[in-house]
This record gives sequence, C-alpha cells and structure tokens, in this order.
Amino acid sequence: MEGAYIFQCIFFILLAIFSYFTFKHNNKASKIKSKLPPGSLGWPYIGETLKLFSQNPSVFFDSRQQRHGEIFKTHILGYPCVMLASPEAARFVLVTHADLFKPSYPRSKEMLIGPSAIFFHQGDYHSRIRKLVQNSLSLTVIRSLIPAIESIALSTLESWCNGTIISTFQQMKKYTFDVAVLSVFGELDSKYKDRLKYNYHIVDKGYNSFPINLPGNLFRKALLARRRLEGMIHDKLIETREKKWEQINLLNCLLNYKDENGKFLTDDQIVDNIIGVLFAAQDTTASVLTWIIKYLGDHPDILAAVESEHKALYVSSGGTQTSLTWADTRNMPYTQRVILESMRMASIVAFTYREAAVDVEYDGFLIPKGWKVLPLFRNIHHNPEFFPQPKEFDPSRFEGVLKPNTYMPFGNGTHACPGNEVAKLEMLILIYHLVKNFRWELASPKNGVEYAPFLIPEEGLCAKFWKKSDAQGPAPSLHITQS
Repeated sequence: MEGAYIFQCIFFILLAIFSYFTFKHNNKASKIKSKLPPGSLGWPYIGETLKLFSQNPSVFFDSRQQRHGEIFKTHILGYPCVMLASPEAARFVLVTHADLFKPSYPRSKEMLIGPSAIFFHQGDYHSRIRKLVQNSLSLTVIRSLIPAIESIALSTLESWCNGTIISTFQQMKKYTFDVAVLSVFGELDSKYKDRLKYNYHIVDKGYNSFPINLPGNLFRKALLARRRLEGMIHDKLIETREKKWEQINLLNCLLNYKDENGKFLTDDQIVDNIIGVLFAAQDTTASVLTWIIKYLGDHPDILAAVESEHKALYVSSGGTQTSLTWADTRNMPYTQRVILESMRMASIVAFTYREAAVDVEYDGFLIPKGWKVLPLFRNIHHNPEFFPQPKEFDPSRFEGVLKPNTYMPFGNGTHACPGNEVAKLEMLILIYHLVKNFRWELASPKNGVEYAPFLIPEEGLCAKFWKKSDAQGPAPSLHITQS
C-alpha cells in the first residue's frame, strides 16, 4: 500500500510538471501566433505557392494587401514570409535595421553566380566589394564610356532595321550585355566576347530553371557553362596581370585591390563578382528599356515631347551635333522623367528577399527568426497615396519632390544597385538615338505581361523598326528574331 501511495504521489507530481510545461509551451505558441502578422500560410509545405503562380504575381500581392493591410504573412516557395508594403517598413528592413536581416537567395542561384558574389554577403566583405564596384562605375569613369556606349547603341539599332519582326526584349538583352562587358572588361577581342556571350546565355537560360542536376537538363547545362565562364575569366585575369593594363574597369579594380593587411582578393572572389555584375546589369535594364518603347508607343504625345527635347538639343549645338557629350546627357530633363516613370510603372524588381537573423518585432508584429521578409517595391510604387492615379503613365509626377522611401527602383540601403548611374546613362543614350533616328510599330499590340523572371511585355514586345530616313518602313515579316 505504501509503495502504491508513493507511486501515485510521484505520478501526480510528474503529471503536474508535464501539464505546467505543456501549458507554458502552448501559451507561448499561442502568444507567438497572436503576434504574427495577419494572413494565411496556406497548405502544409505548399503554402500559397500555387496561388502565386496561377495568377499575375502583382494581383496576388495586391489582393492580400487590400485584405490584410501593409504587413501580412504568407508561405511561398517553401518558406514562411512576411510581406511589407509601406515605405517605413522597407526602410526599417533595408536601412535602419539592416543588421537584423540578411540577404537570402536559393542555393541554386549561388551555384550559378558564385558564393563570393556581392549579393550573398553583408558586413565588411560586402562593403569592400560594393566600394570597388562603385569606383569602377563612378561618374568620372562612365563619362569616358559615352562614345563606346553610343557606338554599341547605334550598332544595335541599325541591326534591327532588316525587315524582320524582333523580340525587343531579347535584342535589348544583347545591348545591355555588351555595355556590361564594356564596364567590366573594357574593349575585348570579338572572338573572346562571342564565347563569353555564348556561355553566359546558357547560364542565363538555366538560372530560373528547376534546380535539379540531371544530364541534359537546363540547370546541368548552366552549371557546365558556368564552369567554362570561370575558366575564361581566369585566363583573362592571368593575361591582365601579365600585361599590367591601367584601364579603369571592374576587372582591374578587383584585381588591384589590397586590404589593410596587403591581402589581394582571390581569383574565385573576382570571378564570382564579375559573373554577378553581368547578371545584375543585363535583364533589369533590358526590361526597363523594353517597357520604355512600349510606353512611348502607347503615348504619342509623350513621344512627341521627347522628340521635341532632343531636337532642341540639336538646335542648341548649332546643328553640328554628331555625338552626345556628358553635358548633353545632363540636359534632357523630360527624357530623364520618362525613364523614372517607366521604372515606377513597370517596377520590374517587384520585391527583394531578406531573412530575419533574429526574432524581430515591427509595428506590434513578430517576424520570427528564419522567416523570409519581402519589401514590396511595386506595391509602394503603385500606392495612390504617394503616386496619384498610379496606373497612368505620367512623367510629370517627377517634377516635384517625392516623399522619402516611396521610390526605390534600384533598391535601398547598402544593397541598393551600385551601377544605377551607368544603367540610366545607357538607357538615355539608346532612347536618344532611337527617337531621333528611328521609327517603330508593334507587330501585334498586346497588353499582357510575362515574368522571365522580371516583368516584361507579352512575347518580349514584338516590333519592327526602320530608319526615319527611309521613305517607308519595311513590310512586316512573320519571322521573329529571338536571339
């Protein structure tokens, strides 16, 4: 009897302890759940990924913002996420409390670009690489690039006037890649550049493919092409060291850098960052340029205003202007506003990825450690509170001063795009020569969009181009030039 009594006492004591910790755990879980932002995590494992990809992603995010407000949760691409759609929240994550959040990319992206690329880091290493990229693309440097960029722009536009219908986006990718190569390497041997472009194109095609390394699939081909790119750039490093070239470009800035201890960057670090810059410099700028052509074609009055500004620039030169100068590029305020409005309207970089490094509380809500955090740039750019009638293409909205942190086409904070000035310059130069010397019309005007992965007009905006000096444009062709 005594043993049974003792056993009962021990049992009830253990039951009380278990109940206490169970209650404490459940109470804590309940508190955590109650502090999470509103929204749905969807189905187990799948989350709301299928909903995201079954509709326009902009509609997916807009509908949830309307339902839950400017901070809400979801579960996409295998991760629980917190979406932030206010300027204050974006600044909190990207600027004032950036140390609480780390860059976050799928492992497959690191494999194709390279783990030492600037995108995947923060802290001292990121700051040093960012400074080197900025130095290689400083205003002093890009001024000297104007003649070369202008030559690439004119050659690109001339190539479109061959009587065929082209995919504008694919052709813009060629242009922006050539400018990126110029910024990274300077002038290159044409055979080397063709090999570089060929292998990069394969990596680019596999970048957003399903990341399974199986023989013959896009991801495997991209990995192999990436290995060839690495070898080519290594060879270029050896050649540059031997010849001791003094050109100011990204390659030389990375190659000649020494830290305070006299230590150089490794070749792998240089290769990864060069491939990373090529990625960052191509698709985004090509997408914006494609949208600019679409918007100008849709708004004849705005196109006429751009033409008038360019004509005035030519007249002010005494009718002797044959090429653009740095001063000319600073004297096109309306064209600049067209570029700014195009970047707002399209918002091709709709959001950016971060991951909470610790539990973070914002605006009364908990962002748990390990959750993805996505500042929604597009939602901010299309908020009527900051941009009245946001669906209207209106360059005049950039005549005044904008509310801080409401316009972030190049991101914000330490991870904002360090090449934004050269991107705007190459857009300005191509637009100037396009509007001044060429005409175009859409082959099949459509208002749909595609995601590749950036927002582009449907079918890459198929169009035909011809010189204004031609009496008539060429007859439309059914052939579409894709690459």
